[in-house]
Amino acid sequence: MPFVISHITDSHLSDGKPFFNSNFNIIHSMTLRDPPDLLINTGDVSLNGADHVADLIHARSLHEALGVDWVAIPGNHDIGDNQEIARKQPTNNERRQRWLDVFGADRFLRDVPGWRLLGINSLLLGSDIEPAASEQEAFVADAAASLGDRRLALFLHKPLFHDTPEDREVSGHAVNPDPRARLFAALGDVTPALVCCGHLHEYRERAHGPLHQVWAPATSFTLSDWFLQTHGGVHIVGFVRLTLHEDGRFETLLQRPEGLVTHDLADFPEAYGDLRAIKAAIDAQKAAAE
Repeated sequence: MPFVISHITDSHLSDGKPFFNSNFNIIHSMTLRDPPDLLINTGDVSLNGADHVADLIHARSLHEALGVDWVAIPGNHDIGDNQEIARKQPTNNERRQRWLDVFGADRFLRDVPGWRLLGINSLLLGSDIEPAASEQEAFVADAAASLGDRRLALFLHKPLFHDTPEDREVSGHAVNPDPRARLFAALGDVTPALVCCGHLHEYRERAHGPLHQVWAPATSFTLSDWFLQTHGGVHIVGFVRLTLHEDGRFETLLQRPEGLVTHDLADFPEAYGDLRAIKAAIDAQKAAAE
């Protein structure tokens, strides 16, 4: 029998600011009607768990109510952003520990027929959070070394790269070059057949040789083109259904349940601030630098 995964991401859940909870509730209803074997949330589970543990607690409670087997890994809004690029809320031991206290783990490994599912905390990559960063690197190396005849599906919050594994851009958009090189070194001779991520609030799929990278759309909201130029994906909300076969084949299917609302973050300044004011400040900084 094929193994079916509902890959959701960027749910941005909160009890105090429940702007995007209704979309999650619609996915909950669909999950009850057509349950997967496993539901995976690849981060930004909470609206602002990086500073408010109540958001993490509420997000976990909504996942517990799904009625299916599920796992989650953190995103930048859950534990802070990568240290090399964070302007505020850098990930640190305190923020990560709050996630661990609520969710229990920030990585996972599951073996299913023909496949190994490996989930990692992309915010640890390249960080000085020790021993956690080194332990995760060893976890990846052990998972790759013991893979056997299985194919590997890697789950993380940020895209592994934007266009190619050789990308050199340092930004908050994807795993940056040096941490990515360390991750590839830990994987050794193993190339993931599937890389499943979120973060960019866009849906995109591209094959890079034997590696197929899937950017799942957010369940919560999209970002206006005028605020953040598209990264080559489609600005929609929804999730991706993955079907993994024992012989190594897989299928992906974009899911957009009826009733799901394509929110624009610009319409919710109470969430992360006024995007128009933020954009004006960014443009002013760029102009000053020129």
